[in-house]
Amino acid sequence: MNFESLSLPKTMLRSIEAVGYHEPTPIQEQTIPHVLKGSDVVGCAQTGTGKTAAFALPTLQRLLETANRPTTGAGQRRKRSHRRVIRSLILSPTRELAAQIGASLVTYGTFTGLKYTVIFGGVKQHAQVKALNSGVDILVATPGRLLDLMGQGFVHLENVEILILDEADQMLDMGFIDDVRRIVRQCPKKRQTLFFSATMPEAINSLAAWTLYKPMEISIGLRVSPADTVEHALYPVDAMG
Repeated sequence: MNFESLSLPKTMLRSIEAVGYHEPTPIQEQTIPHVLKGSDVVGCAQTGTGKTAAFALPTLQRLLETANRPTTGAGQRRKRSHRRVIRSLILSPTRELAAQIGASLVTYGTFTGLKYTVIFGGVKQHAQVKALNSGVDILVATPGRLLDLMGQGFVHLENVEILILDEADQMLDMGFIDDVRRIVRQCPKKRQTLFFSATMPEAINSLAAWTLYKPMEISIGLRVSPADTVEHALYPVDAMG
């Protein structure tokens, strides 16, 4: 299988060709068609298997397809002002991963005309607020900084069409699950949700069940296996009396 067979538009195929991609990885091959159909997806695969392209490529296409549709309710503000609003939110547990996702969007979306920005903590917010105020189609964010800017009135999620949670198990490990739930509640109930995790412990399964609607479940490799780069060691010691 090649990327052309996945029904991606020529604009993205040009970007894919420019970075030297030839064949989709298993997670991309199985995920992209379902995302393009509008289905919710739970994808379980280790880091480094191509999950970012699996959700970024079809998300870009779907946003292009819905860009000119009439809006209702809160979305009417977009129609009247012609200002870009956040139509896709990608949550990431760390600033490093958020930056990587942002760089991937720049690569894959070179010829789409869509705008994206990345926000995370640990830096001053001025540049991030300036980018938000100029209008973006896709926002990549870490939960803490996102909630901070939402509280200040700089981020509004009522127009989100596609919500993506990446590396959900890391969010659990870092204590972000309650923050994620708060953020999800601010998104429209009628949306597409994509959920990716390297492992699926019970708490993550519960979050997925709460967040998604009749999702397609895609699993690549063992659901509880660690990454190949993780080494395990056992050191027997004497019991202390």
